[in-house]
Amino acid sequence: MAMRLTGLMSGMDTDSIVQELVAVRQKKVDTVKKAQTKLEWKQDAWKDLNKKLKNLQSKYISNMRFASSYAKKTTKVSNSSAVSVITGENAVNGVQSMTVEKLAKTAYLTGGKLTEAGEGKQWTALSKISDIAGSDFAEGKINITTESGSVEIAVNSETTISDFLNKAKEAGLNANFDANNQRLFISAKESGAKYNFSITASDQGGMSALSALGLQVGLDKDSATLAQYQKFADYYVAGDDAATLANMRSLIDKDVEAQKDSYLEQYKSAKSAMEAAQKKIEEIGEKYKDSSLGTVEFYAEQLEAKSKEMEELKEKIQNASDDEKASLTEQQKALQEEIEKLNSEKADAVSLASEQKKFDENSAKADEIATHINITESTDAEGKTIYEATAGDGIIADTEQAYLERAKYATKVMEDYKKGVSFSGSATKIDGQDALITLNDAEFTSSSNTFEINGLTLTALSETKGEAVTITTQDDTDGIYDMIKNFLKEYNEVIGEMDKLYNAASAKGYEPLTDEEKDAMSESEAEKYEQKIKDALLRNDSNVSQISQGIRSVMMDGITIGGKTMYLADFGIEALGYFEAADNEKNLLHIAGNPDDEYTSGKADKLKSMIASDSSTVIDFFTALSKNLYSKMSSMSSSIEGTRSYGSFFDDKKMASDYKSYKSKIAELEEKLADYEDKWYKKFSKMESAMAKMQSNTSAVTALIGGGY
Repeated sequence: MAMRLTGLMSGMDTDSIVQELVAVRQKKVDTVKKAQTKLEWKQDAWKDLNKKLKNLQSKYISNMRFASSYAKKTTKVSNSSAVSVITGENAVNGVQSMTVEKLAKTAYLTGGKLTEAGEGKQWTALSKISDIAGSDFAEGKINITTESGSVEIAVNSETTISDFLNKAKEAGLNANFDANNQRLFISAKESGAKYNFSITASDQGGMSALSALGLQVGLDKDSATLAQYQKFADYYVAGDDAATLANMRSLIDKDVEAQKDSYLEQYKSAKSAMEAAQKKIEEIGEKYKDSSLGTVEFYAEQLEAKSKEMEELKEKIQNASDDEKASLTEQQKALQEEIEKLNSEKADAVSLASEQKKFDENSAKADEIATHINITESTDAEGKTIYEATAGDGIIADTEQAYLERAKYATKVMEDYKKGVSFSGSATKIDGQDALITLNDAEFTSSSNTFEINGLTLTALSETKGEAVTITTQDDTDGIYDMIKNFLKEYNEVIGEMDKLYNAASAKGYEPLTDEEKDAMSESEAEKYEQKIKDALLRNDSNVSQISQGIRSVMMDGITIGGKTMYLADFGIEALGYFEAADNEKNLLHIAGNPDDEYTSGKADKLKSMIASDSSTVIDFFTALSKNLYSKMSSMSSSIEGTRSYGSFFDDKKMASDYKSYKSKIAELEEKLADYEDKWYKKFSKMESAMAKMQSNTSAVTALIGGGY
């Protein structure tokens, strides 16, 4: 950029002169910029119209091609407080009778309030069951049985409320202790008889624990628990343990297998942890194979000493002369490196100790597990270790003994129950229950209150006490009518928009404003000026006309139904008369009798009548019409190489390319304009320099002449 001197010597306003010279060429740049802006506005206008056309095609026309979209049903019930209904596409028309005999229930046990914990104290989830039971406590076992299996809880002097709750959750139940109310709450996760649960004691210690936890329910009020006691009592053969065990063999074998699998997984986990620890130990050993690694304590002592040495050295440096500092600084650097090395070695020592501890702990764990199961190890073709196991004698013997004791205790409970002992406590229990309904005198059950029957989704809300609820299913004529009505509303909006764009008032002589031109107007004036241009961007656009005519021609074509050619007019759908319709609304379609249409609301509703009397003809016509319209719109928005993308109704690719060309052209013109401006500033700069030199020479001559006298 040349130095730009103003007319100091010439007295000329060189800036103004240059800008006048540049202004002529600036107009060329502005012309291209305005063309680019106009193209950008046109792109935006087309994108907006394209979105509306695609929405019409995808939201309505695409769905209305299929007869299933018209298969709308509606169902009414005589007592909506007892039953709610969702109507599916496959629902059958007709009137049905339904009663709700039972509602589904979720098994729910509300524990009794725990005994007082003491003056000003309360039990918490971490409280021990032995503390709550007091002198009545004895070690024992409790079993929780759900639809997924059984979980045994061994209660000892250290077992807490939290331990019990965790086991209940493990069994698949919701379990919580409400410290405010000092009660346990246990429930199934789903409703229905299938998800009922029982909590039984395997011995007297287990029964005392249930009592302490406030979970004892009268057996006459807890069918699931009563059934579980009876089940094990039935297994028991007095005086014959072998026969009792034989009766429970399948249960015992299943339990033993589960324990074996659990132990095996724990063993594999321990071995895997050992291998990982051993690998890290070996990596550290390899790192120090040519040296030795000290203990963690050794490095701690060394680092403490070196840190003290570093502090002393820093103090020396602070008080040293300039000549001494260089040597001391080198010592500090060497000491710092030594400390960093010790820290690195300490970290390895800590890691080695940690990994060795992991190895030893998991090794001990693996050895302990191996006392419960018989493990064999082998290697597959890829060198991977395969573990297999069978249950050890201890597991089998312990499990058999536990089941034997459980059956024996269950027998005692049932004998006492038959003698009138209720085993009642302060807890209450709601058994899980299936919902039961009758539909047309046929019974149906469900674990929830929802039934899916023959296309209807029925939800029981309350028992009907024998009173029948009438369920009436029929074609939803309003649904079909509304779908066609909404489609035509969207259609009219798109066609009306295209007519408005095509017939817009001319904006001849109007061009986008430059920044200088905008500054000369108020904000509202500039906005109004440019809006006029934007409104006319698609005026007389041949593509807009082609799309509009293409869509309207399909809508006006006849469709052959049952050998008869029918038109929209046969369904009471027509455009208004030429002189009746407003500007840009002459191509819009109106439904005779549409209450929302100010022009046709007073006419007979032919479409609704035909839907009610001959829905198949209506469906066949609009299905065929939608297929034709969808095909036509897909054709008009098909891809054209280099010009148009798939799904675009306008030449989006070409417009994008043209916009890019404008951008390059503007950059080129602006560069030339800058060069032209610099050229004139350079010329004026030379003129000013020449005049300054001449003035200097004149002054020198004058001085010489004056100096001779």
